[in-house]
Amino acid sequence: MIPLRLLFEKFFLYVFVYAFTTSFFSNCAGDEMQLKKTEPTFAEIALIIYKNCTPCHRNGESGPFELMTYEDVKKNINKIKFVTQTRYMPPWPADPNYTHFTDERILANEEIELIKRWAENGAPKGNAFVPSPPLFHKGSFFGKPDTVIKFKQAVPIKGNGTDHFYIVKLPIQLKKDTFVRYFEFVPSQRQLAHHVNGHLINYLKDNKKDIEKGLTFALDDFKDYKELYRQMNILNDDGTFPVLTPNTVYYLPGYAPPVYSNGIGGYQISKNAAILLKNIHYGPSNQDVVDSSYINVFYGPKPKRPIFETQLGTFGISKIEPNLVLLPNKIQTFHTKATINQDISILSVNPHMHLLGKSFWAFALSPNGDTIPLIKIKKWDFRWQYYYTYKQPVIIKGGTTIHVYGTFDNTNKNPFNPNHPPKMVTEGEGVRSMQTTEEMFQFIFSYLPYQPGDEFLKPD
Repeated sequence: MIPLRLLFEKFFLYVFVYAFTTSFFSNCAGDEMQLKKTEPTFAEIALIIYKNCTPCHRNGESGPFELMTYEDVKKNINKIKFVTQTRYMPPWPADPNYTHFTDERILANEEIELIKRWAENGAPKGNAFVPSPPLFHKGSFFGKPDTVIKFKQAVPIKGNGTDHFYIVKLPIQLKKDTFVRYFEFVPSQRQLAHHVNGHLINYLKDNKKDIEKGLTFALDDFKDYKELYRQMNILNDDGTFPVLTPNTVYYLPGYAPPVYSNGIGGYQISKNAAILLKNIHYGPSNQDVVDSSYINVFYGPKPKRPIFETQLGTFGISKIEPNLVLLPNKIQTFHTKATINQDISILSVNPHMHLLGKSFWAFALSPNGDTIPLIKIKKWDFRWQYYYTYKQPVIIKGGTTIHVYGTFDNTNKNPFNPNHPPKMVTEGEGVRSMQTTEEMFQFIFSYLPYQPGDEFLKPD
């Protein structure tokens, strides 16, 4: 029989050995995991960069430098680390805790930490397989277009420190009538392009013999539009106005059209047609440039359900309360609302303000009192004004009221305030209201008249 004392000694020895070995191997595993944790390679970083950064950081797009290769990324790693740590990049102003949209470029905390560790560890390339960068079509954000419509004549833009507004006519002559899924406006001066709004003109048979004649552009000051359209040879040969489909060509920094299958959206285009870019707005510059922009055309099926667009606020269907008068050295909040009288399916939304914008919030109140979140932007950024497309349409019942609140900062604490000292700013009148130094407060949205099953639609 083993003495009790020896049993206790063996028991405590066993516990000690077990605890030691468990701790030892656990620490070894922990050290190994820690080592692995602190040594990410480009293979891991590339997946983040290619998805969230490269689409804009490539030749011909808005990013100031390319992020296509390991060398590109390593050369700019300190910038990348800073802008991701501060969440300055990738740009996505909408609050993801309020609503979600397609193609959100929002880095997870783990991804931001991974970039930081990789940068602080010398940005090693490593030996792991690195995925190839995405393939892009040069000259387009969306892919290879079916045809390209170019400016017939470059538009000279003076670098005199003021906003410029101009109109451009782009004749289109095709072999036959066809259908367009969407247009893509590609600005040649991305750093200056503020917005573009254009219309499709379809000339009926025998109504227009020669659309090539006439002025191709008019710059800045034009008051008599009918006379201007005559000079540009826009009117039918008998002097009447042709069939016009408004707002078919659109551009804002970050804009992407809502694109759906099954004949939703799109346009018919006749073989004798033109694009009238009625509002091209270039911001102030101190350098003379020329605008040689172009339009990519993507064909599609015959449209079955056209997409409509409307807006609240400036130039819209609802009044801003109080009047949009921004007093100097004040932070003010404004409200606009509109009741929707029919059932609709909202596809995308576009909040719009200028340099004094501070925050933006839009929601809907249904007749039974339910709140429907639409979009919230806690920190407005004039440089990124997306058309945010919902992952599935937001269904709005007739009788629902859309409410929009916009806060503006007209103080010296606003780093984007163009006036020092601050001065009173208003909407302005006509084209002048579109100047970046004036203000606007708009909530633009695209929609379909509701049909059963719209709840399950998904953009391509």
